[in-house]
Amino acid sequence: MTTSLISVVLPVYNQADHVEPLVREYEAVLARLPMPYELIVVVNGSTDESLQVCRSLEEQLDSVRVVHSELGGWGRAVRLGLEAARGDLLCYTNLARTTPEDLTLLLLYAAVQENVVVKANRKIRDSAIRRIASLLYNLECRALFDLSYWDVNGTPKVFPRTLDKLMKLSCDDDLIDVEFNVVCRREEYRMLEVPIFSHRRHGGRSTTGYFSAAKLYWGAIELWRSLRNATS
Repeated sequence: MTTSLISVVLPVYNQADHVEPLVREYEAVLARLPMPYELIVVVNGSTDESLQVCRSLEEQLDSVRVVHSELGGWGRAVRLGLEAARGDLLCYTNLARTTPEDLTLLLLYAAVQENVVVKANRKIRDSAIRRIASLLYNLECRALFDLSYWDVNGTPKVFPRTLDKLMKLSCDDDLIDVEFNVVCRREEYRMLEVPIFSHRRHGGRSTTGYFSAAKLYWGAIELWRSLRNATS
């Protein structure tokens, strides 16, 4: 596969404490690749200094472009970033949990594949509770949507623009990752899951708690119902 430009979408929500050093680390590692790249930093619904920090990075680094949304939502940030992306190999990832090495690994896998989705399969969680919660959620999604994939929410997710149905995702919240996998299953897009063993969080605090986890479980059921109704 010949890749003319890689676009990496980085949603940012209240991450002023670590976004600058991480983006600079990505920049330094990606600069070693034989393909040009751009970093689409999507600041969404942040109430800290994230936007100012990202604007400063945009001024200093030619590869960085900033998209700003006053509304929050992981899915909304991903969709806005993909809409702004100019590359023919597209990626989105969780900035706080993705090391430069993991990002580079998945991009290289994707660059040498033809019409294949490449996604992370995280093997290590922060705690036993998170491991159990993740397992239950993945089992729920596999049962509801007939998925064969593990770690539904795992990022980075990388895909070529030719798999155009992935450019038409609609969820504004965390369910966009389920929708992503459902589209791959429905369209029979081939997927390569790459095991990732790093688990360090780079900064800030996770926004996933008991309430948001329960909302995610219920949201998967509601998404299943809406998709079933759309096809009935």
